[in-house]
Amino acid sequence: MKKALGLIGAFLLALDCQAGHFVDDSVKVDGHMRQLAMYLPDGLQDGAPLVFILHGYGAGIWRENPMLAAADRHGFAVCLPLGLKDPQGQPSWNVGYPFQQGWQVDDVKALCRLARYVQKRYRLSIQNTFLTGASNGGEMCYLMAYSKQNTFKAVAPIAGLTMAWIYQQMDAPRPIPLMEIHGTEDRVSEWTGDMENKGGWGAYLSVPVAVGYWIVKNRCTQETTERVESLKGDEGHPVIKHRYTSPTTGCDVWLYEVVGGVHGWHTTDIDTGEETWQFFSQYLK
Repeated sequence: MKKALGLIGAFLLALDCQAGHFVDDSVKVDGHMRQLAMYLPDGLQDGAPLVFILHGYGAGIWRENPMLAAADRHGFAVCLPLGLKDPQGQPSWNVGYPFQQGWQVDDVKALCRLARYVQKRYRLSIQNTFLTGASNGGEMCYLMAYSKQNTFKAVAPIAGLTMAWIYQQMDAPRPIPLMEIHGTEDRVSEWTGDMENKGGWGAYLSVPVAVGYWIVKNRCTQETTERVESLKGDEGHPVIKHRYTSPTTGCDVWLYEVVGGVHGWHTTDIDTGEETWQFFSQYLK
């Protein structure tokens, strides 16, 4: 189970180019010590926005992730929490994979409590807290969106899945803005879904169906589509930006279809950090 592979790969931001610093921290939540790293840009204001970034399965705190440059440019803090070890001994988020059955960890509740701790300790905005994550972290974004919580104002799963059990057993209590970035040739988190559980992660929906749920839930009635070329030109993968807007709820849905893209953050084709922040920033209060 190598779901984290490819997520750290191709594009790394040099730490010495960042205008900020890391603070390592930990806090006990529901009887478990939760490890985290905070990235705080220089000159960060009190009440600044906060973005949580969740790692992939078996991975750890990725200090070179693509949100940091956006944090420097736009003045928001980044929280990088570490998942607890699951029954396989891997740091992860409990989204109900078959091999996580029996694991009594409620990461929805834990992340909400962790956010409140971070907001208070680092004097960050309660109203402007957002959630993104890749792969297993993306699945956690979907689970959070389906859950009864008011902590995270918008979510942006990357290479993430909606597990079939979530779709079948839960109904989101309210609209929430959602953005998904996903490669059409992803062979770990298949664009076309895996309802037969051939990959071993459990049954999950196709990306269009998973995102379609939110288009309906958010009452989106308008669609725009834009095709942009890869940052690598002809050597990369073009991106089709599907944007669905909702005059009724104000909760939009963005789907970035990376044509031919594989499993990862897609930073060689788009500025993932900047694009994600542009989505989140629409919901600043």
